[in-house]
Amino acid sequence: MRIGVTYDLRADYLARGMTEEETAEFDAEITIASICRALSGLGHQPVRIGNVSALTAHLAESDRWDAVFNICEGLNGYAREAQVPCLLDAYGIPYFFSDALTLAVSLDKGWTKRILRDAGVPTAPFAVIERAADLDLVDLPLPLFVKPVAEGSGKGINAHSRANNRSELKERVLEVMDRFRQPALVETYLPGREFTVGIIGTGDIARVLGVMEIITTDKAAGADYGFENKENCDQNVQYRLVDDAQAVAAGDVALNAWRVLRCRDGGRIDVRNDSAGRPHFIEVNPLAGLNPEHSDLCYLAGFKGHSYQQLIGMIVDSFLRRNPALQYSTAFAA
Repeated sequence: MRIGVTYDLRADYLARGMTEEETAEFDAEITIASICRALSGLGHQPVRIGNVSALTAHLAESDRWDAVFNICEGLNGYAREAQVPCLLDAYGIPYFFSDALTLAVSLDKGWTKRILRDAGVPTAPFAVIERAADLDLVDLPLPLFVKPVAEGSGKGINAHSRANNRSELKERVLEVMDRFRQPALVETYLPGREFTVGIIGTGDIARVLGVMEIITTDKAAGADYGFENKENCDQNVQYRLVDDAQAVAAGDVALNAWRVLRCRDGGRIDVRNDSAGRPHFIEVNPLAGLNPEHSDLCYLAGFKGHSYQQLIGMIVDSFLRRNPALQYSTAFAA
């Protein structure tokens, strides 16, 4: 297959004057190069496209591909991750990973938690604060955890994200709302073990790739897996592949959430235990990072004995199962 690759290159946005945290979700050059190398190794022809603006220009020039490997995070708006899929749907070009609806919904943590709660997936009690007056309506037991409602890569999560009293809660919420210009998600703090669950596949054939426990070290900026700890994971975090009963339970919660949200091909779901050791959904990452040197899904695959190319191969296999016509044409061409 001739596979276009869409992405947001972090260096491009840093060159515009954006900060490290503002660009945390975007990709390093090593990620794009590694994806292209893996696709080539699997017998495909990768073609670098770039971000949504570059994709628009290519489409206007009548450039086409058999499929697009899309990892664009987007820049503006709550539906920014859905921009590339919407364009590709309009042009009838199949693409890897989740569709526009799933990406738009799952970026909003409040909407995501409402959907999963209604589907019976355990998630911590929560409230979405859209204006300061909403704080008076919060009736949740302390401590509470505060973060932006529509950010990823740990943005807005730091050593002060846990509020132990009402005064701290107000301070944290107003800070998030002012800094990120969006509502704040407030949820019951989960003090137990934290896991990230790698998932491969779509629908009924989706499966847990593995479960990795995240343990902050004494050098970490707080006890939670926020932006600073992710950026400095080599010294702030320990990762451990686990398969005990609690890890299996976390995997079950994650797989159920993955299917409810209609995620596709590959990604991660974060799970954390309450004080009784019961797993609760935290967040979904349907466009998981694929930096071979810095991304949780790649760490997890490595712990399971899979090479980077094998990880990309599993994602390709899932995509082809969803697109049997391409699977046939690929096999025929081979």
